[in-house]
Amino acid sequence: MESLLQIFITFSAYPLHVLKFSMQKGADGLCISGKNKDKWKFQSKGLMLFLQLLFCVMIIRPVSSQDGWDGVIVTQADYQALQAFKHELTDPKGFLKSWNDSGYGACSGGWTGIKCAQGQVIVIQLPWKGLGGRITEKMGQFQALRKLSLHDNAIGGPIPVALGFLPNLRGVQLFSNRLSGSIPPSLGSCPLLQTLDIGNNSLTGLIPDSLANLTKLYRLNLSFNSLSGSIPDSLTRLSPLIFLALEHNNLSGPIPDDIGKLSRLTTLDVSYNAINGSLPLGLSKLEKLSILNLRDNQISGNIPITIGNISSLRQIDLAHNSFSGGIPASLGDLPNLESFNVSYNNLSGPVPVHLSQKFNSSSFVGNLQLCGYSSSTPCPISPSVNPAPLPGGTSKGRRRKLSAKDIILIAAGALLVVLVVLCCILLCCLIRRKAASKEKDGQAAARGGEKGVPPAGGDIETARGPDTPIDWPTRMKIAKGMTRGLFYLHTNENIIHGNLTSSNVLLDEHTNAKIADFGLSRLMTAAANSNVIATAGALGYRAPELSKLKKASTKTDVYSLGVIILELLTGKSPGEANGVDLPQWVASIVKEEWTNEVFDLELMKHATTIGDELLNTLKLALHCVDPSPSARPEVQQVLQQLEEIRPETATSSGDDGAAVPSASD
Repeated sequence: MESLLQIFITFSAYPLHVLKFSMQKGADGLCISGKNKDKWKFQSKGLMLFLQLLFCVMIIRPVSSQDGWDGVIVTQADYQALQAFKHELTDPKGFLKSWNDSGYGACSGGWTGIKCAQGQVIVIQLPWKGLGGRITEKMGQFQALRKLSLHDNAIGGPIPVALGFLPNLRGVQLFSNRLSGSIPPSLGSCPLLQTLDIGNNSLTGLIPDSLANLTKLYRLNLSFNSLSGSIPDSLTRLSPLIFLALEHNNLSGPIPDDIGKLSRLTTLDVSYNAINGSLPLGLSKLEKLSILNLRDNQISGNIPITIGNISSLRQIDLAHNSFSGGIPASLGDLPNLESFNVSYNNLSGPVPVHLSQKFNSSSFVGNLQLCGYSSSTPCPISPSVNPAPLPGGTSKGRRRKLSAKDIILIAAGALLVVLVVLCCILLCCLIRRKAASKEKDGQAAARGGEKGVPPAGGDIETARGPDTPIDWPTRMKIAKGMTRGLFYLHTNENIIHGNLTSSNVLLDEHTNAKIADFGLSRLMTAAANSNVIATAGALGYRAPELSKLKKASTKTDVYSLGVIILELLTGKSPGEANGVDLPQWVASIVKEEWTNEVFDLELMKHATTIGDELLNTLKLALHCVDPSPSARPEVQQVLQQLEEIRPETATSSGDDGAAVPSASD
C-alpha cells in the first residue's frame, strides 16, 4: 500500500503527456519503473488497485472534455493556484471569463493574461482590468512564475508573504492599487527579482532590511504610500539599482552616508517626506545621476559643492527644505541641467550668473537673503573705504567745501540719470503699444481663420504654460484636426507637406488644429527643399528613409504625424527623450512593459477611465512611426482609427472639419 501511494504522488506531479513508466511481469509479480528510475513491485492482487489509482490520476486532471485537446496542459499545482487566484478576486468587467473550470487552454493562450512554459505559469499580466478583491496566498504554488503585473486595478488586502517563495520571480508590478499592510520581508528571498514596483498603494510600516538581499534589483518604487521609519542603510548594497523612488511617504532620518555605493543610480526621488540631517558627501559619487528630487523635507546644512561634478544631472529640486549658505557656482556649470529649484530655503548670497540667466525667479524665491536672481532682488554694492581725514583737520564736523567743478559734475550726473529714466519710460510705452497692436492683429487673423486663413495662435509645442494642463479630449481633438488636415492635403490637393512638425500646427481659440507651411516646397529649388527636410530631421520629425532618398512622400508625412501624436501622449518634444529620438524612446519603454511611464502625468491622473484610449492611441502612433514605410498606414486609415478610439460627440465650434487653410490662400 505504501508503494502504491508513492506511485500515485509521483504520477500526480506531472502532466499526463509527459508521464513515462514501464511494466515488466515477473515470477514474483509485476514490476513498475517510474520516470525517475523509481521501481515498485506488486503481487497480482495489488495490480488492480494500482490500475484504479492510475485511472483516478487521469480523471482528476483538468483536461478538456472536447476532442480538440490543445496538447499543452497546466500542472495540477498551478491549476489549483489559478483557481484560488480567480476565486479571491472580483472581476466586474468579466475579463476572467476565459478561465474555465477544466483548465483547458490555460497554457495555450486561451486564458486572458496567462503565459506558460512546459505547463507551468510564468507570467500573470492583468493591468487596467478593474479587478478588486485580494491576492491569494496560494501564489507560492507558481514555482516557475517570472512576472506578476496587476497594476492600475482596485486590488486590496496585503501583499502575499508567499511571493517571497518564488525562486524564478523577476518582476512585480502592483502599483496603483489599494494594497494595505506592511511590505513582507519575505520578498528579500527572491534571488532573481529585478523590478519591484508597489507604489501608489496604502502600505504602512518600515522598509524591510531584507530587500538588500535582492542583488539583481535595478528598479525599486515604493512611492505614494504611508511608509515610516528611516531609509535602511542596507539598501546601499543594491549595486545594480538605477531607479529609487520613495517620494510621498512618512520617512524620516537622514539619507544614508553610503548612498554613493549606488554608482549606477540615475533617479533618486525622496521628495515629500520628513528626511532630515545634511546631504552626505557620498552623493557626489553618483556619476550617472540624472534626477535628484529632495523637495519638501527637513534637510539642512550647505549644498555640497561636489554636486556640480555630476555632469549627467538634468533635474535638481531642493525646494522647501532648510538649506543654508550659498548656492555653489559649480551648479551653474552643469551642461545638461534642464530644471532647477531651491526655493523656500534659508540660502543667502548671490545666485550664480549662469543659473539666474537660465531659470526664472520661481526657482529662487522664499530665500530672504538670496540676491541677484531678478531685477527686484539686486545684490548690494560693497561699501567703499572711508577717505582719510584732511591734513590738519581735527574737528569731526569739518568737511571739505564743494568746488564749482564738483557741483557741475554732480549736476551733470543727475541730469544723465533723469534722461535715462525718461528713455526707459518711453521705451516701455512703445513696447506696450506694439504689443497691443500685435494682439489686435492676432484677433483679426483668428477671425480670418474661420474662412480658411490660418489663425494666429500658439503651436502645440509652445503644448501650454506649466500651470495650464491639457486634458485628454483636447489632445485627441488636436490629433484628429491634424490628421484631417493632412488627409485633405493628400487627397484633395495632391500635396506632400514634407515638413510637418508641431511648430507647423496652429491652434485657434477653440483649440482647432490648423496645418501651416504646406505647399511651399513646390516653389522651391531642389537644394532649398532638401534643407527643409534636413531641418525637420534635426527636430526629430524626419522619417528614416529621407536620409537616403531625399524625397518626401505620403508615408514620410504619416511618420511626422506619428511623432506629433507621441508628443501629445508623452508631453515630451522629440529632443527631450533622454538623448534618443522620441519614437525609439517610447518603443524601448513599451518593450520593457513599463507602458504607463510613457504617458504624460496629467493623463495618468485619469488612467482608470481613459486607459484603453491611451493604449490604443499609443499603438496607432507607433504604427505611424514604423521604420519601414510600407508598414505605415495611410493618413485615411489613421483618421478612421482615431475616430474609432474616441468617437466625436459634438461638432467643433468654429471649424468646418477640414483643419487646413484653403489652397487658394
